[in-house]
Amino acid sequence: MLINTEDQRPIFIQIAEGIEDAILTGAYPEESQIPSTTEISIRYNINPATALKGVNILVDSGIMYKKRGVGMFVMAGAREKLQQKRRNQFFENYIVKLIAEAERLGISPREIIMMIERGYER
Repeated sequence: MLINTEDQRPIFIQIAEGIEDAILTGAYPEESQIPSTTEISIRYNINPATALKGVNILVDSGIMYKKRGVGMFVMAGAREKLQQKRRNQFFENYIVKLIAEAERLGISPREIIMMIERGYER
C-alpha cells in the first residue's frame, strides 16, 4: 500500500482502498488479522485517527470486523464482496465511458471486442 500526498483522494480513502487491494490479492486472507491502526499510522507516518477512519469505512461496509481487545479482521466473504464492488466500479468508470466514446467515433461493438482482444495479446 502506498500513500500519495499528491493524490486528490483523502488519505483515509487511500488507506481503505489499499487494504481492499491487499484483501483482493490475498495478502490479507479472509478471517486474518490486519495491522492495527497504530501500526498503519507509524508505517505511513499519518495520524492514527486518519488510519482509523480508513479502517472504519471497511468495518461499516462489512469487509472487516472488530474483535474487542484483539484487533481488526477480514470478514468471511469479503473478497467476493470486494470483487463485485470493484467490478461494478469498473463497469461504471471504464465500460460506460468506453462505449460512449466508441459511439462518438463510430466504433462497432465487434471492433471494440477485437481491440480488447488485441490488448490482451500484448
